[in-house]
Order: sequence, then structure tokens, then C-alpha cells
Amino acid sequence: MTDRLAQLSDAGVSIWLDDLSRELLNDGSLGKLVSDQHVVGVTTNPTIFASALSKGDAYDEQLREIAAQGKDVDTAIFDITTADVRDACDVLRPVYDRTDGQDGRVSIEVDPRLAHDTTQTIEAARKLWATVDRPNVMIKIPATVEGLPAITQAISEGISVNVTLIFALDRYRGVMQAFLTGLEQAREKGLDLSTIRSVASFFVSRVDTEVDKRLDALGTDEAKALRGQAGIANARLAFHAFEEVFGTPRWEVLAGEGAHPQRPLWASTGVKDPAYPDTMYVTELVTDGVVNTMPSKTMDAVADHGELHGDTVRSQYDEARQVLDALERLGISYTDVTSVLEREGVEKFEKSWDELMATVNEELAHQASSDSPEEARQ
Repeated sequence: MTDRLAQLSDAGVSIWLDDLSRELLNDGSLGKLVSDQHVVGVTTNPTIFASALSKGDAYDEQLREIAAQGKDVDTAIFDITTADVRDACDVLRPVYDRTDGQDGRVSIEVDPRLAHDTTQTIEAARKLWATVDRPNVMIKIPATVEGLPAITQAISEGISVNVTLIFALDRYRGVMQAFLTGLEQAREKGLDLSTIRSVASFFVSRVDTEVDKRLDALGTDEAKALRGQAGIANARLAFHAFEEVFGTPRWEVLAGEGAHPQRPLWASTGVKDPAYPDTMYVTELVTDGVVNTMPSKTMDAVADHGELHGDTVRSQYDEARQVLDALERLGISYTDVTSVLEREGVEKFEKSWDELMATVNEELAHQASSDSPEEARQ
């Protein structure tokens, strides 16, 4: 079989796994993905942790200890998730060393309930950074209006940041400016800019989910012809914006002092509509210098039958603009779509956090009421 993941990696796409659980760590699966499947990074979010905690007994021992110490549910979640991320960082450390810090990264998100609180987001980012205490961790901060100054502050303190929940091109430009300002402030503090890394997670499939819903409501032939095109077009234009910002004199000054660009990361790359090819958000967004973070199902699909056709981003800017222009002519507002997606994105992560809290609460109560480790496992 052709090693399609190797081809993707050779094309300049860093393959990150959008999943993490203690089971993946304990049975060596994550290590095998790194050694055999070209995985060079890991991303997590509240949904991933909620899923991990609800399955199996891999967390029972730590839950018993936490219950015995009488810790509250927020502390329990913090202890559990940072432990997993720390261990994953150790698995990925050889990749981090080999790539001089570009890859080998593991991302952990600040509490999504803080998405609209700049000060608390900064404090949460500092605490996660210090607690995981690994150079290859990245702290995920949402690209809300309130998140932008938190991004700047974290970068200025030498904290590597994964900016998440980016949907709109103008917001993405704001994210890049926040990053550059943070680097400039870090330089003023005398920090080594070469040690600060960042990615900007631009969400893809969710754009199609929202736009397609509006196209289906129109029901015209023109509307049907545009289904499944908005997400990829949006991402391609995001890369064009990246090229513009990181080609400015402002950036060149920072690069000359050792700074690394904030790489675009394609997130939400699992296909939601079964009518579409299950590899489309990978094969249609191939270009040198990006990250694609994939759930296991998508990664397996790419490995099995993903067909690569060279760079599918840099030559497509005009076509991408035409797609967004055509949507506007049909009355589908880009601004409204991206605003809805950001609001729903925060709400979804908050809901997952609530589910995670409920799961941990239940497990803590169960462990606390058990008389022995044997009973706890029953």
C-alpha cells in the first residue's frame, strides 16, 4: 500500500491527532501512531476529554486518589487533563527535539467558560503552562474578541499558544496581529523568540455544515451547486491572509530575531456530510507549512484511500473568492455565518465541559462511596 500519510507529511503538512485518552497512552497506541503513522502532534478539547472519561477504567486509580483528598470537580478535571497532556508531551518529546520545536506539540484548552473573560483566560493559561511544565505543550485560547488580548499576553510571557475556534477571515487577521504584538512585547522583555511557537486553528467542516443548511433552504440549482465548497474556500483564503501578514516588514524584523511564524492549522476536518469524500478536508487543503489535526477516523481514511494531487491551496485563491462571492449573491451572509459558528463553538465546548464535570462528579461520588479499590472497580 502506498504510504499516503508519508506523502502528506512530505508535502509539508504536519499531521496532528485530534484525540487523547489515558488508554491511548497506557497501551502504547499513541507511541505507535508517532512511529508508524507520521503523527507529530496531538490536540485536545473538552469534548475529547469528556469522551475519554466516560469510557473504561483507565482513570479509576487517579479518581480514587482525588476523591480521598476531597478535591472539588474543577480541581479533579484540571489534575486529570494536565496529567494526560504531560504524559503525551513526553511521548512526543523526541519529535519536538528532532524538529527543533516546530512539532511534537500537545495542546490543552483553557476552561471554555472563560472564553469571554480576558483576565481569567490569561490566568488559566499561565496555570496550565506551569502545571504541565513541558516545553512542547501548547495552551489553547479561543479567538473570541476577549481572547485576542489574552493571546498577546500569553505570547509575551513565552507561552506557546494554539489559537482555537477561528472561523472568520477578519478575526483570523486579528489573531495574527495579536501574535505579532505578543512577540514584540516578548522581545522587549528580553525573551528568546525562537522558543515561542504558535498555531492558529481555522475550523473547516463546520463552515460547510452551516452554509449547506442555508443553501438547502434556498433549494435552487445554483444553491445546490455550491454545497460543500465554503469551508475549503474559506480556509484557502485564510492561508492567503497568512502569506500576506507573514510577508510584511513587521514580520521580517521579528523573523530576523529568531521568531517563527504562527502556522495555520486546519481543524474540524472530519466530514459531517456522508455525501462528501471522507478525506476532502485533508486532500483539498495540502500546502507546505500547515498543520492538519485529524480525528482517528479521518486519519485512517487518508491512510487507506486519500489521493494527493500536489498543492491544493496556493493556486486556488481566485476560485475561493468566487465561492464566497456567489454565496453573498444568494443572500448568505459570510459575517452572519461566522458569527453564528463562533457563538455555537463556544457553547458546544461549554456543553462538553458540563458533561465532563457531570461525569467526573459521578465518578468521584462512586469512588468516595466505595470501601476498597476492589469494590470501586465493580
